[in-house]
Amino acid sequence: MKLPSIRTLREYHRIARVGEIVRRYFALNAFDGVLTILGVLVGSYFANVHSTGSIITLGFTASFAMGLSGFYGAYMTEHAERRRALAELEKSTLSSLEDTEIQRASTYATVVVSFVDGASPFAAAAIAISPFFFGSSFDIKSEFYAAFALAFAELFGLGVFLGVVSRERIVYSGIKMVTAGVLCMVVGYLLRGAAA
Repeated sequence: MKLPSIRTLREYHRIARVGEIVRRYFALNAFDGVLTILGVLVGSYFANVHSTGSIITLGFTASFAMGLSGFYGAYMTEHAERRRALAELEKSTLSSLEDTEIQRASTYATVVVSFVDGASPFAAAAIAISPFFFGSSFDIKSEFYAAFALAFAELFGLGVFLGVVSRERIVYSGIKMVTAGVLCMVVGYLLRGAAA
């Protein structure tokens, strides 16, 4: 089977209006990934988990689960929505759209959106736990602090990205995202106090 050219893929991108959907999925799911892994980190920190291997295992298991959930959830949803839209278009035009540019663009959109939906939470979470790969070089607390700093930097970056997209004040948008991370840490601290 001949692979489509870059020009053809760009045309599919335009026809299926993928750009806006991908931006939305990327921001939403990267935020989910960072916040979830921040929860794992906060829980591990307050539970006095000192094993780097355990944190990496917990982090990557959570990251993989989010990525898999994102990919399958987006694929099934996007596939169903686009099949319905194609069926309605076929009904209104009284013609089959099978093996047409519109149908191929729809398939392209489903795959791209699913990939972004799955990859963004996994990548965001993996970045946050990356300091734990230097286990022999730093003490565990330093790795936790570095991971927290990366997670908050990611949250701020996502806020800035959304601020640019929405044409709002980017610093304010970044701070709003960081606030969610702070709330996550506060809840983790309170739960630790309650369990003590």
